[in-house]
Amino acid sequence: MLRARAPFRFMTASYLTLIGNQKATNLVELREGLAQCSDRSIFYHTYQALGRHHFLTEGFSNDFAQWVLAATNQAELAEQLAGLDIRDYLSLAELRADLERAVAAYCEAHPAFATRAAFETFYFCESVEVTVPLDQEAWTLEEFRAGVRDLGHAALHYHFISSRLRLQLRTNDFSMWLADSLGLTTLAERINRIDIYTHTLDGIKGRLLALIGRELSA
Repeated sequence: MLRARAPFRFMTASYLTLIGNQKATNLVELREGLAQCSDRSIFYHTYQALGRHHFLTEGFSNDFAQWVLAATNQAELAEQLAGLDIRDYLSLAELRADLERAVAAYCEAHPAFATRAAFETFYFCESVEVTVPLDQEAWTLEEFRAGVRDLGHAALHYHFISSRLRLQLRTNDFSMWLADSLGLTTLAERINRIDIYTHTLDGIKGRLLALIGRELSA
């Protein structure tokens, strides 16, 4: 069986959530908060929100969009915010800029709604990431499949979703290793195309295992 040039080392991550001093009671304050909050806060309310609500395949995928819909009843803006696909971004600065731009444009176009009090307050949170190596590594595709099968939600999110920011590439840890260390570029591309918005984390794992199994039986 093909042996990798370097092993895949499985990791997991846990997060300590902190509630900051910033909050928003209307859309203008949301715009100001987006401009001033930390990168960790942007990460918490977008990338991590996708992990916290991984069991949902319908509805809005980030906290900003959800609050705009539920607390201000501005469905058009909520849809614009939800439409920002985190797979398209290589940095939190780019994502922040587009979030802020969408809210600012909406406030300018709809001034009557911009300062209208929301039904509830939005609190900007952030998280501190702690990574932990798992006692498992893979040198072959078979070993990799066994490792993926054992992964929990936190580890799967770390390697498949939040890794895009760490790599600053439009890919994930799994596809990167498969392409670079095993030379399985087609499998890597197929895995990278798994939709993180229409699959739960369990669904993503199922697709991963199915694609790896198909490669092994080819």
